[in-house]
Amino acid sequence: MITYRFYESGDEQNIVQLWNESLPQDPITSKRFRNLVLLDANFDPQGLRLAFQDDKLVGCVYAVRRLLPMAGTDLEPENGWIPFFFVHQDVRNSGVGETLMKAALDFLAAAGRKQVFFASYAPNYILPGIDEEAYPEGYAFLLRQGFERQYSPVAMDRSLVGYAPSDDIIELKGQREQEGYSFAAAKDQDLYEVIQFANNLFNPDWGRAIREGVLQGLPLERILVVRNGSKLVGFCIYGGYEGIPDRFGPFGVDPDEQGKGLGKILLHECLKNMRSEGLHGAWFLWTGEKSSAGYLYKKTGFEITRRFHVMKKSI
Repeated sequence: MITYRFYESGDEQNIVQLWNESLPQDPITSKRFRNLVLLDANFDPQGLRLAFQDDKLVGCVYAVRRLLPMAGTDLEPENGWIPFFFVHQDVRNSGVGETLMKAALDFLAAAGRKQVFFASYAPNYILPGIDEEAYPEGYAFLLRQGFERQYSPVAMDRSLVGYAPSDDIIELKGQREQEGYSFAAAKDQDLYEVIQFANNLFNPDWGRAIREGVLQGLPLERILVVRNGSKLVGFCIYGGYEGIPDRFGPFGVDPDEQGKGLGKILLHECLKNMRSEGLHGAWFLWTGEKSSAGYLYKKTGFEITRRFHVMKKSI
């Protein structure tokens, strides 16, 4: 007999265990589950729906909506997210997943949400979307539930073994410095400005990543800034998400300053610093394959390692 309820204290270990059995390519630790889910300011136990067969956990779907704005006062009142779901292999295609998903969507609808995304939830997304190659059953399930693919970001990796900036990059950096640009590690005096720059020109999640990263011990030398005279025009960081040192990003250059190779210089400066720390690789989860950033990464030696589909459903 299958029974359903939402999360209660004490369920954590069973959730993590079933997660790791069901999503073998994306295992999680109890610490990461605690940090990314239970300690999320937007966490509501009623959004974490569970299915049990007798006393054994066999399914989970997580729904979340904003209780705390990412920036300003915007609670994105029409948006909700499904960051993850999984069902034990023994009860797949038995209606358990459908029942859990309906309960999760009903939870979001009752909160006034009109559209639901899988899985592009910030700040604590696990993956950008569904990896069709890794989880074809999961992708097919979302399609059956009425989710539609919006776009397909890619994850990329680059080995840093033997990395060194080319003479062309060194020459380009010197040329820009002669023109009045400077490239340096951030200092305390830069933090407010670079956070606002990230928030206003790019994405509030980027500013949050910088702020929370520093609060959690991110060394300032892992934040690089470029200025045109005194004006901040670009930045990149590594080690900002979950304290993982070889995770690159976020990274951005003022659109008015693009076309001068500043992003290329910043990227190589960052990779050089990562290599000097002894890191053997750099990776990130999310970029557009055919975006300007995607092309830059490919030219810099990054290779696509995964593809995801961001999905959306109207409710």
